[in-house]
Amino acid sequence: QGLVSGAYTRGEPGIAGAMPHVVTDVKLDFKDVLIRPKRSSITSRQQVNIERTWKFRNSQKSFTGVPIIAANMDTIGTFEVAEVLAKRQCLTAIHKHYTLDQWKKWAATPNGKEAMPYIAASTGILGKDMEQLDELLTALPQIPMICIDVANGYSEGFVQCIRTVRARWPNTTIMAGNVVTQEMTEELILSGADIVKVGIGPGSVCTTRKQTGVGYPQLSAVLECADAAHGLGGCIVSDGGCTCPGDVCKALGAGADFVMLGGMLAGHDECHGELQEVDGKYFKVFYGMSSDTAMQKHAGGVAEYRSSEGKTVKVPYRGPMDETIRDLCGGIRSACTYVGAGLLKELAKRTTFVRVTQQLNPAFGEAAKAETKIEPPEKRAKTVSSAPQ
Repeated sequence: QGLVSGAYTRGEPGIAGAMPHVVTDVKLDFKDVLIRPKRSSITSRQQVNIERTWKFRNSQKSFTGVPIIAANMDTIGTFEVAEVLAKRQCLTAIHKHYTLDQWKKWAATPNGKEAMPYIAASTGILGKDMEQLDELLTALPQIPMICIDVANGYSEGFVQCIRTVRARWPNTTIMAGNVVTQEMTEELILSGADIVKVGIGPGSVCTTRKQTGVGYPQLSAVLECADAAHGLGGCIVSDGGCTCPGDVCKALGAGADFVMLGGMLAGHDECHGELQEVDGKYFKVFYGMSSDTAMQKHAGGVAEYRSSEGKTVKVPYRGPMDETIRDLCGGIRSACTYVGAGLLKELAKRTTFVRVTQQLNPAFGEAAKAETKIEPPEKRAKTVSSAPQ
């Protein structure tokens, strides 16, 4: 075997660039970098505007809001979450398992009408998914965005589905993925997608990397795919891998137009999932959409020909979601002040990453953290009603 242009090749006669291929360039994740501060004339975080306006390449529609998207998981992409995020001008990718009647009922409510400009309707690529999407958009044509979601965005069938959906709904914004490389980002945009979902395997309850060995470090994926998308006038959303507001800032600094969150939003009142009490502490069940739990719930179990690529966890109960979103937005504003970006769209232009070996001071870890007990509303109501008058 020989090393040719940074790639190992078998060297068989007549086979150019045969597998295996080893990319020797260093690829980075959020944990590998920090954002370097720069001189700034901003005197207060209040001066930073974290709203942006996009005009999408293919739908030609415009959107103004904060670039946070709740993931299309059945515990996260709920109507209740959409109502909360819409008040902060954030998006929610509504999961695909709601019925048409549930959609109609919610869309007719005042909260549903208010949230409608800030949602995407999710779908898969199977025939039954397309039929369900057609029924939904026929009944509710005011839905502004479609999220075409598959685990592997590299299949020809997925690309063809995007072309079909674009032809059927030429003026609806399409978000589609997931991919992690430049050439496929370009392919999806040229096929009709407006926003490409970037990320394979980084999610908190995703086990694709463990099960398949397939993936790509998220920061490098965002940097490379954003460059490809912006060259064609498209957008990307960094999907997965964020563990704290700082990671969201890094994704935006790397060029992501939007950041999609699942685990960071789990455990709140507005999330679905069973609430459990263990030794006086409260938890909510959270799981990946390729987990045993999800497939048992929606498909009757894991098919014989596949394996589970997600896990089920218990997340500490966190109360109402709005405080988490407020904290997240505050972190983004603060990051902008550190690099002198008065507008969020300036953040990527003013970001310089430095590679690091340590992110945080480990002196006081999770074990030393003072606990704040949060009880669910029904428990708090019982406590108040039983208190002595």
